[in-house]
Amino acid sequence: MAVQTPKQRLANQKFAKKNEKHRKFGKKKAKGDSQTGFTISKPWLLLLAFLIIGGGIIELVSYLL
Repeated sequence: MAVQTPKQRLANQKFAKKNEKHRKFGKKKAKGDSQTGFTISKPWLLLLAFLIIGGGIIELVSYLL
């Protein structure tokens, strides 16, 4: 094992203490930061629906003719 300087040793102890706290109880979850609603904007959703439905209609028309 490599030799640690006192500064490294203190940093490792601090990290281990912080890490152990999260292992016992898990990370704290922020309240109120949860995102509600769609993650995609309404215009993009409408464009996607238009392309899918329009493509289906074109396929039906080409199949019937």
